[in-house]
Amino acid sequence: MEDVTDAGIYARESPYLDRYVQVGAASGRVLSVSFPDVPDADAETDHPVLDQIFEYLDGLEPVSFDDVQVAMTMPTDQRAVLESVLEIPYGDQVTVDTLTRMTSGLDHEDDDDIILVRTALDENPTPILIPDHRVRDGPSAAPPDVEQKLRSIEDL
Repeated sequence: MEDVTDAGIYARESPYLDRYVQVGAASGRVLSVSFPDVPDADAETDHPVLDQIFEYLDGLEPVSFDDVQVAMTMPTDQRAVLESVLEIPYGDQVTVDTLTRMTSGLDHEDDDDIILVRTALDENPTPILIPDHRVRDGPSAAPPDVEQKLRSIEDL
């Protein structure tokens, strides 16, 4: 994707989600994705990442966000979990147990590691871009109704 250096808040209404999709960006990186009922007052509507998200929401063909740079500004252990989530292909799903096994340095039999994985999913700053909805039995940072609609796009 071309380098997008405009910093700001961008939002567009999604009839499919019945709410807005809002993206926060700075220095060519996406900082956040949220789903407010009403966007920030100063939100602009045009941004390449929003274009990709809306192509994904159309559900006509699989969309990859591999070229979108996400600012991974979370604790290192949570970052490792979210990087593992990025490895789950479109249309596939895993369990929290499997995701824990996929994440280097974590033990799927350790309760603290399972809590870490669930916390990372719950605090994911960029749902859709980091597709936590592909973790079947984990929390998602997206609202439950949005999570279910994302899952339905991918027939999960």
